[in-house]
Amino acid sequence: MPFHLRHIAIPYIPAISSSVWQQDISFEEGKYYHIKAASGKGKSSLINTLYGLQKNFTGDILFDGANMAQLGIDIWCNIRAGKLGIVFQDLKLFEEETAFTNIELKRELTHFYAVEKIYEFAKRLQIAHTMGRTVDTLSYGERQRVAIIRALMQDYICLLLDEPFSHLDKENIALASALILEESQKRHAAIILADLEDDTHFPYHQTFLL
Repeated sequence: MPFHLRHIAIPYIPAISSSVWQQDISFEEGKYYHIKAASGKGKSSLINTLYGLQKNFTGDILFDGANMAQLGIDIWCNIRAGKLGIVFQDLKLFEEETAFTNIELKRELTHFYAVEKIYEFAKRLQIAHTMGRTVDTLSYGERQRVAIIRALMQDYICLLLDEPFSHLDKENIALASALILEESQKRHAAIILADLEDDTHFPYHQTFLL
């Protein structure tokens, strides 16, 4: 299974009434999970912790059977390149580079897909016209779709999504969620989506409250 969390906690985040903090839970391959959290409950902290960027937690997190606290940087690089995908809340795009370059930089790491896939996905998400533009000229919704396509340029057994649709309208949410679901089903991968509200973006197997 991608993740097994054993009684994890982050010092400044309250664990009262949480079904994640200080609990023993698992996220399994091929299943879809929704983490609902009000502001200040640690939604982004959890996603960043699962991605190995935030390390100020207690408890144990196992990823694909390995204790995350014991993984070195080389192993983390391999995990992020081929097992763990992510769309950050703040996207982490290179704003002075083009939309295409932001996606291509990820694709070139593993060549999981041919370059033509970038244009195919961009057309499906209605941002083909943005590929030659620098990210700083794009709307936030366009940037979110660039970040989504970038995340799909690699293999993964789990995809982490931190408010990936916050600036998209219903039509574009439907297009983006359908593409993510299709790609995740191909990989038999888990999806962990964290946001503020109830939603039906994916056929969730379980919902957790932070």
